[in-house]
Amino acid sequence: MGAAYLAASLRAAGHSPVIVDALGEAPFRREPWFDGAMVVTGLPLNEVVARIPEGTEVIGFSCMFSQDWPYARLLVEATRRKFPSALIVAGGEHITAVPVFTLDTCPAIDLCVMGEGEEAIVEIVNCYEAGGDFGQLKGIALRCDGKTTLAPARARLRDLEAIPRPAWDLVPIDAYLDNGLGFGVGRGRTMPVLATRGCPYQCTFCSSPTMWTTRWQARDPVAVVDEIQDYIERYRADNIDFYDLTATMKKDWVITFCKLIEERGLKFTFQIPQGTRSEILDGETCGALRRAGCSNLTYAPESGSPTTLKRIKKRVHLDKMRTSIQAAVKAGMIVKTNIVMGFPDETPGEAWETVTFVTRMALLGVHDMSVGLFSPYPGSELFEDLRKRGRIPELSDTYFLSLASSYTDLSVTTSWSETMSAKKLGRIRLAALASFYGTQYAVRPWRVLRIIYNFAINRQESRMDKTIHEFLQRRRMAARLPETEGAPPGSRAATVKA
Repeated sequence: MGAAYLAASLRAAGHSPVIVDALGEAPFRREPWFDGAMVVTGLPLNEVVARIPEGTEVIGFSCMFSQDWPYARLLVEATRRKFPSALIVAGGEHITAVPVFTLDTCPAIDLCVMGEGEEAIVEIVNCYEAGGDFGQLKGIALRCDGKTTLAPARARLRDLEAIPRPAWDLVPIDAYLDNGLGFGVGRGRTMPVLATRGCPYQCTFCSSPTMWTTRWQARDPVAVVDEIQDYIERYRADNIDFYDLTATMKKDWVITFCKLIEERGLKFTFQIPQGTRSEILDGETCGALRRAGCSNLTYAPESGSPTTLKRIKKRVHLDKMRTSIQAAVKAGMIVKTNIVMGFPDETPGEAWETVTFVTRMALLGVHDMSVGLFSPYPGSELFEDLRKRGRIPELSDTYFLSLASSYTDLSVTTSWSETMSAKKLGRIRLAALASFYGTQYAVRPWRVLRIIYNFAINRQESRMDKTIHEFLQRRRMAARLPETEGAPPGSRAATVKA
């Protein structure tokens, strides 16, 4: 989506962008890297570079998540070897968080973009074309006289309606649509949509304030529905994944959005990550969302401990969130909640409060629960705090690769809490999962039958359905995953963790 937005802005400015979508061209091709700590999905590195047209003058890379940086760096370096004279630009969440580190450790990159990229990439390409001075641009990092220099921050884009829609015609979109691929639950031909940008909150474990500042903006709901209707007509989409950080901040926006869908008679499902402000999702709002087609709703309480929530600046009122969740379940939506454990100053007692909380969520009727472990992501307040305390080692591939294990591998536990060992934290995490799913299926045993039925007919409704589907798919792929030519020594399918 990010690449499609950037390409659309470049094209609107009169340039000729090309997108190399390595995932879209080979969505079921996988290779193990870094001794099995990472499995790369999509085209192999050398084929990605080969897809870049000869004569390309400016090449952009995005790295959203820090655990992807070790591979992204190798891809950039391989591209530099083939295009020694091209201007190479990098952006995204990870790059925004550590621009100095990026330029100091990856000489192949010329410029880093910090924050939103649509305006920045157009100015960079215009400056390159005119032979201008990149040092005059805002929101970038570059080398000057052998030192890395950070330009003044770029203001957030104000007019979201002036941003062209993503250039989906430049990517193999049918590979996603025909295979039901998307971030959310696989409910059919899925298109991603961004209705808002930014988040007004300052959670200490999140890098959003660094990337987006704390300014939240919503697009005109008419423009959002226009875009969705276009996707339904043009691509036969029947499901929409909203990729917003905090989609529902204003009740009147949500109600207007739902009314527009009903007035136009549009029939599709959509999935929303709710985020922090749950109090606007009352019975009226949840009913409107369900009638409009909202099938799946994700809440992010993060913790069941008021003390922990206050410490991490997560502005959640748990009683109000419980009321909102109850309304969503009653309206007929599939509800998921996200939990994070193991914050640096979290105590065992606070973690057990979260176990009690997730049990109550199961009793309320929540369908899915994700219990991840805290990882200090670059760009977050806690990351900087831990660095000051001397607790984060020198940034390296080993460190970046470790960030993903907290979410993808229940057998790996790293504790950043000074009061909980990794073993104790791992036990509490498993207790939370066991308590949630054990309670849910004891109170609502028919949901187990529903999962079995959905598996039998290859249908996904809940995150559990998706997890089972993806687990079996990974097992099938791993069974026939070959040794990869050119991958780091020791790469093997038998130790795939992500």
